[in-house]
Amino acid sequence: MNSNKPSKIFWFLPSIAEVLFIVILAIILSKQGSLLGDADTGYHIRAGEYIIDNLTVPHHDIFSHISPPLAWTAHEWLPEVIFALIHNVLGLTGLVVFMALIIALVYAILLKFLKASGISVIVAALIVVLATSASTIHWLARPHIFSLLIILIWYIILDIYQYKQKNYLYLLPPIMLLWVNLHGGFIAGLMLIGVYIMGNAYMAIFQKGEREDKIRKIKTLSIYFALCLLATLINPKGYKILLFPFNLISNTFIMDHVNEFLSPNFHDNLRYEYMLLFMIFLFGVSVLRLNAIEIMLVLIFTHMSLYSARYIPLYAIVLSPILAKQIDYLLHEYRERRLIRRFLAMSERTAKTDSMAKYNLWAIATVIVLTIMVFTGNLSYEFDKKKLPINALQFIQKEKLQGNMFNNDEFGDYIIYAAWPEYKVFFDGRSDMYGEKIGNEYLKVTQIKSGWEDVLKKYSVNWIIFHTRSALSSLLLERDDWKLIYSDKVANIFIRNIPENRQLINKYVDVKPMIVEEEKE
Repeated sequence: MNSNKPSKIFWFLPSIAEVLFIVILAIILSKQGSLLGDADTGYHIRAGEYIIDNLTVPHHDIFSHISPPLAWTAHEWLPEVIFALIHNVLGLTGLVVFMALIIALVYAILLKFLKASGISVIVAALIVVLATSASTIHWLARPHIFSLLIILIWYIILDIYQYKQKNYLYLLPPIMLLWVNLHGGFIAGLMLIGVYIMGNAYMAIFQKGEREDKIRKIKTLSIYFALCLLATLINPKGYKILLFPFNLISNTFIMDHVNEFLSPNFHDNLRYEYMLLFMIFLFGVSVLRLNAIEIMLVLIFTHMSLYSARYIPLYAIVLSPILAKQIDYLLHEYRERRLIRRFLAMSERTAKTDSMAKYNLWAIATVIVLTIMVFTGNLSYEFDKKKLPINALQFIQKEKLQGNMFNNDEFGDYIIYAAWPEYKVFFDGRSDMYGEKIGNEYLKVTQIKSGWEDVLKKYSVNWIIFHTRSALSSLLLERDDWKLIYSDKVANIFIRNIPENRQLINKYVDVKPMIVEEEKE
Protein backbone atom coordinates (compact mmCIF):
# COMPACT_ATOMS: atom_id res chain seq x y z
CA MET A 1 0.00 0.00 0.00
CA ASN A 2 2.62 2.52 1.10
CA SER A 3 4.84 1.84 -1.93
CA ASN A 4 2.07 3.06 -4.20
CA LYS A 5 1.43 6.30 -2.34
CA PRO A 6 4.34 8.30 -3.78
CA SER A 7 3.17 7.70 -7.33
CA LYS A 8 -0.31 8.87 -6.38
CA ILE A 9 1.04 11.91 -4.59
CA PHE A 10 3.80 12.96 -7.02
CA TRP A 11 2.38 12.06 -10.43
CA PHE A 12 1.75 15.75 -11.10
CA LEU A 13 5.41 16.74 -10.61
CA PRO A 14 7.41 17.67 -13.74
CA SER A 15 10.04 15.22 -14.90
CA ILE A 16 13.64 16.38 -15.26
CA ALA A 17 13.18 16.34 -19.04
CA GLU A 18 10.14 18.60 -18.69
CA VAL A 19 12.07 20.98 -16.44
CA LEU A 20 14.83 21.14 -19.06
CA PHE A 21 12.24 21.69 -21.79
CA ILE A 22 10.65 24.58 -19.89
CA VAL A 23 13.97 26.16 -18.87
CA ILE A 24 15.27 26.15 -22.46
CA LEU A 25 12.05 27.78 -23.64
CA ALA A 26 12.29 30.38 -20.90
CA ILE A 27 15.91 31.20 -21.79
CA ILE A 28 15.17 31.53 -25.51
CA LEU A 29 11.94 33.48 -25.18
CA SER A 30 13.26 35.80 -22.46
CA LYS A 31 15.83 37.17 -24.91
CA GLN A 32 14.12 39.46 -27.38
CA GLY A 33 15.01 38.35 -30.89
CA SER A 34 17.52 35.71 -29.83
CA LEU A 35 16.34 33.36 -32.60
CA LEU A 36 16.22 36.30 -35.01
CA GLY A 37 19.94 36.92 -34.59
CA ASP A 38 20.30 37.17 -38.34
CA ALA A 39 17.74 38.09 -40.98
CA ASP A 40 17.99 34.90 -43.04
CA THR A 41 14.62 33.98 -41.55
CA GLY A 42 13.15 36.78 -43.67
CA TYR A 43 14.11 35.42 -47.07
CA HIS A 44 13.05 31.91 -46.03
CA ILE A 45 9.57 33.27 -45.29
CA ARG A 46 9.31 35.03 -48.67
CA ALA A 47 10.62 31.98 -50.52
CA GLY A 48 7.92 29.90 -48.83
CA GLU A 49 5.24 32.38 -49.86
CA TYR A 50 6.50 32.26 -53.45
CA ILE A 51 6.27 28.46 -53.44
CA ILE A 52 2.74 28.54 -52.01
CA ASP A 53 1.55 31.20 -54.46
CA ASN A 54 3.10 29.58 -57.54
CA LEU A 55 2.92 25.91 -56.51
CA THR A 56 6.49 25.45 -57.68
CA VAL A 57 9.95 25.44 -56.16
CA PRO A 58 12.17 28.12 -57.76
CA HIS A 59 15.23 26.89 -59.61
CA HIS A 60 16.55 30.38 -60.31
CA ASP A 61 17.04 33.42 -58.12
CA ILE A 62 13.95 35.55 -57.49
CA PHE A 63 15.34 38.04 -54.96
CA SER A 64 18.38 39.67 -56.58
CA HIS A 65 18.54 42.17 -59.46
CA ILE A 66 21.60 40.41 -60.91
CA SER A 67 20.83 39.43 -64.50
CA PRO A 68 20.48 36.88 -65.95
CA PRO A 69 19.00 35.22 -62.83
CA LEU A 70 21.42 32.92 -61.07
CA ALA A 71 20.76 29.20 -60.69
CA TRP A 72 19.44 28.58 -57.19
CA THR A 73 18.99 25.30 -55.36
CA ALA A 74 16.11 25.89 -52.95
CA HIS A 75 17.22 22.93 -50.85
CA GLU A 76 15.18 24.11 -47.84
CA TRP A 77 11.89 24.53 -49.65
CA LEU A 78 9.72 22.51 -47.22
CA PRO A 79 10.65 24.45 -44.05
CA GLU A 80 10.27 27.64 -46.08
CA VAL A 81 6.66 26.65 -46.78
CA ILE A 82 6.21 25.87 -43.07
CA PHE A 83 7.72 29.24 -42.15
CA ALA A 84 5.41 31.06 -44.56
CA LEU A 85 2.29 29.30 -43.26
CA ILE A 86 3.15 30.06 -39.64
CA HIS A 87 4.16 33.64 -40.44
CA ASN A 88 0.97 34.35 -42.36
CA VAL A 89 -1.10 33.36 -39.32
CA LEU A 90 1.06 34.25 -36.32
CA GLY A 91 3.79 36.52 -37.67
CA LEU A 92 7.40 36.42 -36.56
CA THR A 93 6.31 35.80 -32.97
CA GLY A 94 4.60 32.53 -33.88
CA LEU A 95 7.63 31.43 -35.86
CA VAL A 96 10.05 32.20 -33.03
CA VAL A 97 7.91 30.27 -30.52
CA PHE A 98 7.54 27.32 -32.93
CA MET A 99 11.30 27.07 -33.46
CA ALA A 100 11.97 27.50 -29.73
CA LEU A 101 9.66 24.54 -29.06
CA ILE A 102 11.62 22.37 -31.51
CA ILE A 103 14.94 23.34 -29.91
CA ALA A 104 13.66 22.59 -26.42
CA LEU A 105 12.22 19.29 -27.64
CA VAL A 106 15.59 18.20 -29.06
CA TYR A 107 17.37 18.37 -25.71
CA ALA A 108 14.43 16.95 -23.75
CA ILE A 109 14.47 13.92 -26.08
CA LEU A 110 18.26 13.67 -25.72
CA LEU A 111 17.86 13.50 -21.94
CA LYS A 112 15.17 10.82 -22.19
CA PHE A 113 17.41 8.85 -24.56
CA LEU A 114 20.33 8.89 -22.13
CA LYS A 115 18.10 7.82 -19.25
CA ALA A 116 16.63 5.00 -21.36
CA SER A 117 20.19 3.87 -22.14
CA GLY A 118 20.75 3.20 -18.47
CA ILE A 119 22.74 6.33 -17.68
CA SER A 120 22.38 7.66 -14.12
CA VAL A 121 19.75 10.39 -14.22
CA ILE A 122 21.97 13.10 -12.71
CA VAL A 123 24.85 12.26 -15.07
CA ALA A 124 22.42 12.35 -18.00
CA ALA A 125 21.04 15.71 -16.91
CA LEU A 126 24.49 17.26 -16.43
CA ILE A 127 25.73 16.06 -19.82
CA VAL A 128 22.63 17.37 -21.59
CA VAL A 129 22.97 20.73 -19.83
CA LEU A 130 26.59 20.88 -21.06
CA ALA A 131 25.51 19.92 -24.60
CA THR A 132 22.68 22.46 -24.53
CA SER A 133 25.00 25.21 -23.39
CA ALA A 134 27.52 24.43 -26.13
CA SER A 135 24.79 24.36 -28.80
CA THR A 136 23.40 27.86 -28.27
CA ILE A 137 25.98 29.23 -30.72
CA HIS A 138 23.76 28.22 -33.64
CA TRP A 139 20.22 28.57 -32.31
CA LEU A 140 18.40 30.59 -34.95
CA ALA A 141 14.93 30.50 -36.50
CA ARG A 142 16.20 28.79 -39.62
CA PRO A 143 15.71 25.40 -41.32
CA HIS A 144 18.83 23.77 -39.84
CA ILE A 145 16.95 23.40 -36.53
CA PHE A 146 14.86 20.66 -38.17
CA SER A 147 18.11 18.78 -38.85
CA LEU A 148 19.00 18.86 -35.14
CA LEU A 149 15.76 17.08 -34.29
CA ILE A 150 16.00 14.57 -37.12
CA ILE A 151 19.65 13.66 -36.59
CA LEU A 152 18.88 12.93 -32.93
CA ILE A 153 15.99 10.64 -33.86
CA TRP A 154 18.18 9.02 -36.55
CA TYR A 155 21.00 8.49 -34.07
CA ILE A 156 18.64 6.93 -31.51
CA ILE A 157 17.28 4.47 -34.08
CA LEU A 158 20.80 3.39 -35.06
CA ASP A 159 21.97 3.21 -31.46
CA ILE A 160 19.16 1.00 -30.18
CA TYR A 161 19.59 -1.28 -33.20
CA GLN A 162 23.31 -1.61 -32.52
CA TYR A 163 23.24 -2.05 -28.76
CA LYS A 164 19.70 -3.13 -27.81
CA GLN A 165 18.85 -5.35 -30.79
CA LYS A 166 15.64 -3.40 -31.46
CA ASN A 167 15.03 -2.86 -35.15
CA TYR A 168 13.30 0.39 -36.11
CA LEU A 169 15.45 0.85 -39.19
CA TYR A 170 12.34 0.70 -41.38
CA LEU A 171 11.62 4.25 -40.20
CA LEU A 172 14.81 5.63 -41.75
CA PRO A 173 13.77 5.77 -45.46
CA PRO A 174 10.54 7.75 -44.81
CA ILE A 175 12.46 10.01 -42.42
CA MET A 176 15.07 10.55 -45.13
CA LEU A 177 12.34 11.40 -47.63
CA LEU A 178 11.25 14.18 -45.27
CA TRP A 179 14.79 15.22 -44.34
CA VAL A 180 16.10 15.66 -47.87
CA ASN A 181 13.34 18.19 -48.52
CA LEU A 182 13.92 19.99 -45.23
CA HIS A 183 17.63 20.71 -45.08
CA GLY A 184 21.03 19.85 -46.55
CA GLY A 185 21.96 18.22 -43.25
CA PHE A 186 20.39 15.01 -44.61
CA ILE A 187 23.87 14.02 -45.74
CA ALA A 188 24.75 13.48 -42.06
CA GLY A 189 22.14 10.72 -41.95
CA LEU A 190 23.87 8.79 -44.71
CA MET A 191 27.19 9.45 -43.02
CA LEU A 192 25.92 8.03 -39.71
CA ILE A 193 24.72 4.81 -41.34
CA GLY A 194 28.10 4.56 -43.05
CA VAL A 195 29.85 4.89 -39.68
CA TYR A 196 27.78 2.04 -38.21
CA ILE A 197 28.49 -0.15 -41.25
CA MET A 198 32.25 0.48 -41.11
CA GLY A 199 32.34 0.09 -37.34
CA ASN A 200 30.65 -3.28 -37.52
CA ALA A 201 32.98 -4.29 -40.35
CA TYR A 202 36.03 -3.42 -38.23
CA MET A 203 34.69 -5.37 -35.26
CA ALA A 204 33.83 -8.37 -37.46
CA ILE A 205 37.38 -8.47 -38.87
CA PHE A 206 39.53 -7.60 -35.87
CA GLN A 207 37.54 -8.61 -32.79
CA LYS A 208 36.68 -12.06 -31.57
CA GLY A 209 33.15 -13.15 -30.84
CA GLU A 210 29.76 -12.23 -32.28
CA ARG A 211 31.20 -12.14 -35.79
CA GLU A 212 27.97 -13.46 -37.30
CA ASP A 213 25.97 -10.77 -35.50
CA LYS A 214 28.23 -8.05 -36.90
CA ILE A 215 27.95 -9.44 -40.44
CA ARG A 216 24.17 -9.57 -40.12
CA LYS A 217 24.15 -5.95 -39.00
CA ILE A 218 26.39 -4.93 -41.89
CA LYS A 219 23.99 -6.53 -44.39
CA THR A 220 20.89 -4.99 -42.79
CA LEU A 221 22.40 -1.54 -42.46
CA SER A 222 23.66 -1.68 -46.06
CA ILE A 223 20.15 -2.43 -47.30
CA TYR A 224 18.74 0.55 -45.42
CA PHE A 225 21.61 2.75 -46.58
CA ALA A 226 20.61 1.94 -50.17
CA LEU A 227 16.92 2.60 -49.43
CA CYS A 228 17.76 5.93 -47.79
CA LEU A 229 19.97 6.84 -50.74
CA LEU A 230 17.05 6.17 -53.08
CA ALA A 231 14.79 8.30 -50.86
CA THR A 232 17.14 11.27 -51.28
CA LEU A 233 16.34 11.31 -55.00
CA ILE A 234 12.71 12.27 -54.32
CA ASN A 235 13.12 16.04 -54.23
CA PRO A 236 12.78 18.94 -56.69
CA LYS A 237 16.45 18.69 -57.76
CA GLY A 238 16.65 14.90 -58.07
CA TYR A 239 20.15 13.39 -57.84
CA LYS A 240 21.74 16.87 -57.92
CA ILE A 241 20.74 17.42 -54.29
CA LEU A 242 23.40 14.86 -53.32
CA LEU A 243 26.05 17.16 -54.76
CA PHE A 244 24.81 20.27 -52.96
CA PRO A 245 26.44 19.68 -49.53
CA PHE A 246 29.80 18.92 -51.18
CA ASN A 247 29.56 21.97 -53.45
CA LEU A 248 28.81 24.03 -50.35
CA ILE A 249 31.84 22.98 -48.31
CA SER A 250 34.11 23.22 -51.36
CA ASN A 251 33.06 26.85 -51.92
CA THR A 252 36.09 28.73 -50.58
CA PHE A 253 34.23 32.05 -50.44
CA ILE A 254 31.64 30.64 -48.03
CA MET A 255 34.08 28.70 -45.90
CA ASP A 256 36.47 31.66 -45.59
CA HIS A 257 34.08 34.61 -45.26
CA VAL A 258 30.72 33.50 -43.82
CA ASN A 259 30.95 33.67 -40.03
CA GLU A 260 29.02 30.51 -39.20
CA PHE A 261 31.24 28.44 -41.52
CA LEU A 262 34.45 29.66 -39.90
CA SER A 263 36.24 27.69 -37.21
CA PRO A 264 35.16 28.43 -33.62
CA ASN A 265 36.63 31.60 -32.16
CA PHE A 266 37.92 30.56 -28.75
CA HIS A 267 38.45 34.20 -27.79
CA ASP A 268 34.67 34.55 -27.55
CA ASN A 269 32.62 33.29 -24.62
CA LEU A 270 32.39 29.88 -26.25
CA ARG A 271 30.91 27.22 -23.96
CA TYR A 272 31.73 24.62 -26.60
CA GLU A 273 35.31 24.88 -25.36
CA TYR A 274 34.29 23.44 -21.98
CA MET A 275 32.65 20.43 -23.58
CA LEU A 276 35.67 19.87 -25.80
CA LEU A 277 38.13 20.05 -22.90
CA PHE A 278 35.92 17.86 -20.75
CA MET A 279 35.84 15.25 -23.53
CA ILE A 280 39.64 15.23 -23.75
CA PHE A 281 39.97 14.92 -19.96
CA LEU A 282 37.38 12.17 -19.76
CA PHE A 283 38.97 10.05 -22.48
CA GLY A 284 42.30 10.54 -20.75
CA VAL A 285 41.17 9.13 -17.39
CA SER A 286 38.56 6.62 -18.55
CA VAL A 287 39.20 2.90 -18.30
CA LEU A 288 36.36 2.06 -20.71
CA ARG A 289 37.63 1.68 -24.26
CA LEU A 290 35.66 3.20 -27.09
CA ASN A 291 34.47 0.77 -29.73
CA ALA A 292 35.12 1.31 -33.44
CA ILE A 293 31.78 3.07 -34.01
CA GLU A 294 32.33 5.47 -31.11
CA ILE A 295 35.89 6.27 -32.22
CA MET A 296 34.70 7.21 -35.71
CA LEU A 297 31.85 9.32 -34.33
CA VAL A 298 34.21 11.18 -32.00
CA LEU A 299 36.80 11.82 -34.73
CA ILE A 300 34.32 12.86 -37.43
CA PHE A 301 32.10 15.16 -35.38
CA THR A 302 34.97 16.69 -33.40
CA HIS A 303 36.69 17.49 -36.69
CA MET A 304 33.49 19.00 -38.07
CA SER A 305 32.98 21.17 -35.00
CA LEU A 306 36.57 22.45 -35.12
CA TYR A 307 36.37 23.09 -38.86
CA SER A 308 33.12 25.05 -38.73
CA ALA A 309 31.24 26.50 -35.76
CA ARG A 310 27.87 25.67 -37.32
CA TYR A 311 28.50 21.97 -36.63
CA ILE A 312 28.96 22.42 -32.88
CA PRO A 313 25.31 21.49 -32.05
CA LEU A 314 25.71 18.24 -34.03
CA TYR A 315 28.92 17.50 -32.14
CA ALA A 316 27.16 18.12 -28.82
CA ILE A 317 24.27 15.78 -29.67
CA VAL A 318 26.39 12.93 -31.04
CA LEU A 319 29.02 13.09 -28.28
CA SER A 320 26.55 13.26 -25.37
CA PRO A 321 25.72 9.51 -25.20
CA ILE A 322 29.39 8.57 -25.57
CA LEU A 323 30.52 10.93 -22.80
CA ALA A 324 27.64 9.93 -20.52
CA LYS A 325 28.50 6.25 -20.92
CA GLN A 326 32.13 6.95 -19.99
CA ILE A 327 31.18 8.90 -16.86
CA ASP A 328 28.65 6.32 -15.75
CA TYR A 329 31.20 3.54 -16.13
CA LEU A 330 33.78 5.47 -14.11
CA LEU A 331 31.28 6.08 -11.30
CA HIS A 332 30.40 2.41 -11.05
CA GLU A 333 34.05 1.40 -11.18
CA TYR A 334 34.73 3.53 -8.10
CA ARG A 335 31.38 3.16 -6.41
CA GLU A 336 33.02 1.96 -3.17
CA ARG A 337 34.36 5.44 -2.54
CA ARG A 338 32.19 7.36 -0.10
CA LEU A 339 31.42 10.44 -2.22
CA ILE A 340 30.67 8.42 -5.32
CA ARG A 341 28.51 6.01 -3.33
CA ARG A 342 26.51 8.94 -2.00
CA PHE A 343 26.24 10.44 -5.48
CA LEU A 344 24.93 7.18 -6.93
CA ALA A 345 22.45 6.78 -4.08
CA MET A 346 21.20 10.32 -4.65
CA SER A 347 20.95 9.61 -8.37
CA GLU A 348 18.88 6.48 -7.71
CA ARG A 349 16.49 8.40 -5.46
CA THR A 350 16.21 11.13 -8.06
CA ALA A 351 15.49 8.53 -10.75
CA LYS A 352 12.70 7.01 -8.66
CA THR A 353 11.10 10.40 -8.11
CA ASP A 354 11.54 11.28 -11.76
CA SER A 355 9.84 8.04 -12.83
CA MET A 356 6.71 9.09 -10.93
CA ALA A 357 6.06 12.01 -13.27
CA LYS A 358 3.33 11.06 -15.72
CA TYR A 359 1.70 12.30 -18.90
CA ASN A 360 4.11 15.22 -19.58
CA LEU A 361 1.50 17.54 -18.11
CA TRP A 362 3.89 20.41 -17.47
CA ALA A 363 5.25 20.37 -21.01
CA ILE A 364 1.74 20.24 -22.47
CA ALA A 365 0.60 23.06 -20.19
CA THR A 366 3.60 25.16 -21.24
CA VAL A 367 2.79 24.70 -24.92
CA ILE A 368 -0.85 25.65 -24.29
CA VAL A 369 0.11 28.78 -22.34
CA LEU A 370 2.57 29.87 -25.05
CA THR A 371 -0.05 29.30 -27.76
CA ILE A 372 -2.55 31.46 -25.89
CA MET A 373 0.07 34.18 -25.37
CA VAL A 374 0.91 34.22 -29.09
CA PHE A 375 -2.73 34.42 -30.18
CA THR A 376 -3.56 37.12 -27.62
CA GLY A 377 -0.50 39.22 -28.46
CA ASN A 378 1.15 38.88 -25.05
CA LEU A 379 4.36 37.76 -26.74
CA SER A 380 6.05 39.73 -29.48
CA TYR A 381 9.26 39.21 -31.43
CA GLU A 382 10.60 41.35 -34.25
CA PHE A 383 13.88 41.91 -36.04
CA ASP A 384 16.34 44.06 -34.11
CA LYS A 385 16.18 47.77 -35.06
CA LYS A 386 19.68 48.21 -33.68
CA LYS A 387 21.13 45.78 -36.23
CA LEU A 388 18.90 46.00 -39.29
CA PRO A 389 17.85 48.95 -41.50
CA ILE A 390 14.20 48.97 -40.47
CA ASN A 391 13.86 52.77 -40.40
CA ALA A 392 16.04 53.20 -43.48
CA LEU A 393 13.79 50.89 -45.45
CA GLN A 394 10.75 52.96 -44.53
CA PHE A 395 12.58 55.95 -46.01
CA ILE A 396 13.38 53.99 -49.18
CA GLN A 397 9.76 53.00 -49.64
CA LYS A 398 8.51 56.51 -48.94
CA GLU A 399 10.85 58.09 -51.49
CA LYS A 400 10.46 55.17 -53.93
CA LEU A 401 14.15 54.99 -54.79
CA GLN A 402 14.71 53.79 -58.33
CA GLY A 403 17.40 51.67 -59.94
CA ASN A 404 19.65 48.91 -58.68
CA MET A 405 20.95 48.91 -55.13
CA PHE A 406 24.15 47.75 -53.52
CA ASN A 407 23.66 46.50 -49.99
CA ASN A 408 25.23 44.76 -47.03
CA ASP A 409 24.43 41.04 -47.14
CA GLU A 410 22.60 41.01 -43.79
CA PHE A 411 20.62 44.08 -44.84
CA GLY A 412 19.72 42.18 -47.99
CA ASP A 413 17.99 39.43 -46.03
CA TYR A 414 15.83 41.98 -44.23
CA ILE A 415 15.10 43.96 -47.42
CA ILE A 416 13.82 40.76 -49.05
CA TYR A 417 11.55 40.20 -46.05
CA ALA A 418 10.25 43.76 -45.84
CA ALA A 419 10.24 45.06 -49.43
CA TRP A 420 10.41 42.25 -52.00
CA PRO A 421 9.29 42.14 -54.83
CA GLU A 422 9.22 45.96 -54.99
CA TYR A 423 12.96 45.99 -54.30
CA LYS A 424 15.53 43.42 -55.31
CA VAL A 425 18.90 43.17 -53.60
CA PHE A 426 22.46 42.89 -54.84
CA PHE A 427 23.56 40.33 -52.25
CA ASP A 428 22.05 38.44 -49.31
CA GLY A 429 22.62 35.41 -47.10
CA ARG A 430 22.48 32.87 -49.96
CA SER A 431 26.25 32.92 -50.48
CA ASP A 432 26.13 29.42 -51.96
CA MET A 433 24.01 30.76 -54.82
CA TYR A 434 26.12 33.85 -55.54
CA GLY A 435 29.30 31.82 -55.67
CA GLU A 436 32.92 32.90 -55.51
CA LYS A 437 32.86 35.30 -58.47
CA ILE A 438 30.03 37.53 -57.27
CA GLY A 439 31.05 36.99 -53.65
CA ASN A 440 34.51 38.37 -54.38
CA GLU A 441 32.98 41.30 -56.29
CA TYR A 442 30.84 42.01 -53.24
CA LEU A 443 33.96 41.97 -51.03
CA LYS A 444 35.82 44.17 -53.50
CA VAL A 445 33.28 46.92 -52.88
CA THR A 446 32.81 46.42 -49.14
CA GLN A 447 36.55 46.29 -48.54
CA ILE A 448 37.23 49.08 -51.05
CA LYS A 449 39.71 47.10 -53.08
CA SER A 450 41.05 48.18 -56.45
CA GLY A 451 38.26 48.10 -59.04
CA TRP A 452 35.39 48.56 -56.56
CA GLU A 453 33.87 51.35 -58.67
CA ASP A 454 33.91 49.11 -61.73
CA VAL A 455 31.75 46.58 -59.89
CA LEU A 456 29.13 49.22 -59.15
CA LYS A 457 29.14 50.32 -62.80
CA LYS A 458 28.96 46.72 -64.03
CA TYR A 459 25.72 46.14 -62.11
CA SER A 460 24.31 49.64 -62.82
CA VAL A 461 24.10 50.47 -59.11
CA ASN A 462 22.21 53.72 -58.54
CA TRP A 463 22.10 53.74 -54.74
CA ILE A 464 23.86 52.10 -51.80
CA ILE A 465 22.57 51.13 -48.38
CA PHE A 466 25.30 50.16 -45.98
CA HIS A 467 26.36 50.18 -42.33
CA THR A 468 26.78 53.67 -40.89
CA ARG A 469 30.01 52.67 -39.19
CA SER A 470 31.84 51.13 -42.13
CA ALA A 471 34.83 51.93 -44.29
CA LEU A 472 32.59 52.12 -47.36
CA SER A 473 30.30 54.73 -45.76
CA SER A 474 33.31 56.79 -44.63
CA LEU A 475 34.76 56.76 -48.14
CA LEU A 476 31.50 57.69 -49.87
CA LEU A 477 31.06 60.64 -47.50
CA GLU A 478 34.30 62.09 -48.88
CA ARG A 479 33.36 61.69 -52.55
CA ASP A 480 31.39 64.07 -54.71
CA ASP A 481 29.98 61.42 -57.08
CA TRP A 482 27.88 59.94 -54.25
CA LYS A 483 25.54 61.92 -51.99
CA LEU A 484 24.20 60.98 -48.59
CA ILE A 485 20.39 61.22 -48.49
CA TYR A 486 19.65 59.28 -45.29
CA SER A 487 21.52 58.38 -42.13
CA ASP A 488 20.70 56.76 -38.80
CA LYS A 489 22.69 54.73 -36.27
CA VAL A 490 22.33 51.57 -38.37
CA ALA A 491 22.43 52.51 -42.06
CA ASN A 492 23.48 55.20 -44.50
CA ILE A 493 21.87 55.58 -47.91
CA PHE A 494 23.90 57.11 -50.73
CA ILE A 495 22.70 57.93 -54.23
CA ARG A 496 24.68 58.64 -57.39
CA ASN A 497 25.25 62.33 -58.03
CA ILE A 498 23.74 62.37 -61.51
CA PRO A 499 21.05 64.60 -63.09
CA GLU A 500 18.38 61.91 -62.78
CA ASN A 501 18.78 62.02 -59.00
CA ARG A 502 19.10 65.81 -58.66
CA GLN A 503 15.64 66.36 -57.20
CA LEU A 504 16.17 63.79 -54.47
CA ILE A 505 19.68 65.10 -53.71
CA ASN A 506 18.42 68.67 -53.39
CA LYS A 507 15.62 67.54 -51.10
CA TYR A 508 18.09 65.98 -48.65
CA VAL A 509 21.15 68.13 -49.22
CA ASP A 510 21.39 69.00 -45.52
CA VAL A 511 21.45 65.40 -44.27
CA LYS A 512 24.31 64.90 -41.83
CA PRO A 513 25.95 61.52 -41.18
CA MET A 514 24.77 60.08 -37.86
CA ILE A 515 28.28 58.96 -36.98
CA VAL A 516 29.45 62.60 -36.87
CA GLU A 517 26.63 63.53 -34.49
CA GLU A 518 27.48 60.59 -32.20
CA GLU A 519 31.14 61.60 -32.06
CA LYS A 520 30.20 65.17 -31.06
CA GLU A 521 28.02 63.80 -28.25
